[in-house]
Amino acid sequence: MIDINNESGRMADEKGLVRLARFALDILHIHPEAELSIQLVDEATMSAYHEKFMGEPGPTDVLSFPMDELRPGKPNGEEPLGVLGDVVLCPEVTERQAADTGRTPRQEAEYLLIHGILHLLGFDHGEPQEKAVMFGLNDQIIEAWTKESRSANA
Repeated sequence: MIDINNESGRMADEKGLVRLARFALDILHIHPEAELSIQLVDEATMSAYHEKFMGEPGPTDVLSFPMDELRPGKPNGEEPLGVLGDVVLCPEVTERQAADTGRTPRQEAEYLLIHGILHLLGFDHGEPQEKAVMFGLNDQIIEAWTKESRSANA
């Protein structure tokens, strides 16, 4: 089950983000009833979270708060079921940094949502090898999503 709560004061494609999250969780072989919460917050709230939980000042683009420490399932295997946790996005920051990444604000939000979900599933990017794996998987999921979206709109 995927819940989304938009407290950012900005318009967002909430249904699209939920569809993308479900798409990603399917690729990662996570049980359809696993719980995920997506929060969209304003810059002041994100700054407060960033300082409180990461000890860093100012807003950031995405934060992840894992709960049951689920890991990706295997094809044709048991799909993990439980509470994934929360992904918190800040649309204001996303919109500003989109131009730097060469993506639209919507594409940037989608990329960061996947990034946050991967963190919930134990992926990290602290070491070069971890970063290569995590960002490679992030790119693969976004590429598959883009192809899926194009074929659905054709």
